[in-house]
Amino acid sequence: MNIQKVGIIGAGQMGNGIAHVMALAGYDVLLNDVNKDALDAAVALIDKNLERQVSRDKISAEDKAAAVARITSTQDLPHLGTSDLIIEAATENEPVKHKIFEALIPHVQPHTILTSNTSSISITRLASGTDRPEKFMGFHFMNPVPVMQLVELIRGIATDEPTFSACKAVVDRLGKTSASAEDFPAFIVNRILMPMINEAVYTLYEGVGNVKSIDSSMKLGANHPMGPLELADFIGLDTCLAIMNVLHDGLADTKYRPCPLLTKYVEAGWLGRKTQRGFYDYRGDTPVPTR
Repeated sequence: MNIQKVGIIGAGQMGNGIAHVMALAGYDVLLNDVNKDALDAAVALIDKNLERQVSRDKISAEDKAAAVARITSTQDLPHLGTSDLIIEAATENEPVKHKIFEALIPHVQPHTILTSNTSSISITRLASGTDRPEKFMGFHFMNPVPVMQLVELIRGIATDEPTFSACKAVVDRLGKTSASAEDFPAFIVNRILMPMINEAVYTLYEGVGNVKSIDSSMKLGANHPMGPLELADFIGLDTCLAIMNVLHDGLADTKYRPCPLLTKYVEAGWLGRKTQRGFYDYRGDTPVPTR
């Protein structure tokens, strides 16, 4: 299948990153969000990030101009109907995703491939609510999308081989590496990563160490580029909690029980960098641990 136009639903940190790399790879991109301010902010951020790549000689000024010209934003979901490939990158909430696909289905072309950037939710369940489970799969980018090289490709039980091959060809064109994952809760990366973050929160909750000592220990003792609590703030504590709940519910194993402290932070609205407070307070010049 010859994919030329890519529709992206959601202009948050994942959606704008996906739009960035798709446009840079030569795809026409239609970026959708219900919030105009979010769309405007996403387009401005893409421009800023492309300019950073120009300043570092990663791309040329001509590459940047061409990429920006390929991106169109819209608040109208039906406008995505002309896309060859649609990537849903909305919030990690299954009912919300089902509603998006339900609203989208009447407007898409018969050949259109539908995908979700979900980091944990069952692809088979999402596909079952559409008219084309054989043309539906998981297309999970890592954050930040322009920097991270991995894309998880997840088949649902009905996903056919041409759909998988078409999505893999897109990943190859982006210059990224694909990993094929089975449709089990949280797939590969988050099946391993999120329990580690959750355990770091338990370590904080139980008083084994404070935020600074936990993050420093993992950076210096395990050679991680970022501490687990700092990483949780970067991902978003609400997203971390949602994934842990998917693991706990889907695998019925108490080792995946979300830490009560993680739940408390989310209930307080302390979601990390996007709200300026999480395990660190980002409102000043330098991040300050909150515990």
